[in-house]
Amino acid sequence: MVDVAACGVCKTDYHMYHGAFDIDYPQVLGHEAAGTVTAVGEDVRRVEVGDRVALNPTVPCGDCSYCKAGRETLCEDLTSIGGAADTVLDGAFAEKVRAPAGNVERIGDLDFETAALAEPLACCVHGVERAALDHGDSVVVIGAGPIGLLLTQTLRDAGAGEILVSEPVAERRTLALELGADYVNDPTETAVTDAASETLGAVDLAVEVVGFEATVQQAIDLTSPGGRTLVFGVPPEDATVEVRPFDYFYDEVELTGTYSLRPADFEVAVGLLRQGRVDVDPLVTDELPLADLPTAFERIDNSVGMKKIVHPGE
Repeated sequence: MVDVAACGVCKTDYHMYHGAFDIDYPQVLGHEAAGTVTAVGEDVRRVEVGDRVALNPTVPCGDCSYCKAGRETLCEDLTSIGGAADTVLDGAFAEKVRAPAGNVERIGDLDFETAALAEPLACCVHGVERAALDHGDSVVVIGAGPIGLLLTQTLRDAGAGEILVSEPVAERRTLALELGADYVNDPTETAVTDAASETLGAVDLAVEVVGFEATVQQAIDLTSPGGRTLVFGVPPEDATVEVRPFDYFYDEVELTGTYSLRPADFEVAVGLLRQGRVDVDPLVTDELPLADLPTAFERIDNSVGMKKIVHPGE
């Protein structure tokens, strides 16, 4: 049992709040959490009362062939604590949340607000692994919201070469430069394909972090021969884009997706935060008490600010 000190609000919560996912209501949402352990089961040995922890909300079954192969994101019976999955347990938009002992990671003296972002950062760690990034690869990131900026830092830490971030909001472009991008582009003024040609030349990896058909198509079109396109944003289930199979044959390009995180990714993410290798402070623009959670959703709906954090204890 964890007393929740901080819980991030993300687009998945927003979509679930508005009924876009098929879940049984009432349901406590919230899956980006950190807090203090206040009780443990009698057979728990690794976790103790008083431990300060981050919560990994993804609970794979551990028994299916995907889990045994280390592909837990494809688990045939995936459970989530407050997030989207086949089975959803009550989450962390609450004063207390229950979790398996294997789903909490000690954070030491890391502040709870920072530790709450271990989950989205772990998704970025998994995405970079899925992209098969090579040291020195040139990268375009389409979208500089909280995930895009976490991903930019993760790519930089993993050895990316020059990084171009395409984003229409000026403040986010400035932040992208501060957090590791070499170049930024305003797509309302210059096509990202032109900006990439002028700055990077070849694009080894194009990452779409927005979830729109048009931006997924841009990422595919940006990818140079021998390169990879990573779909990180969440497009509508019925969205379609155009590809030419000949390009995949002749140019040896790859189209890759990434979903959620594995337990190993979460451990890495907590380590990156504890070591100060990823900076999340500039991403948090709103800190609210739990009672103001609807306000957080309204601000997401109106694209006001960036990352929202609620504090259930306030």
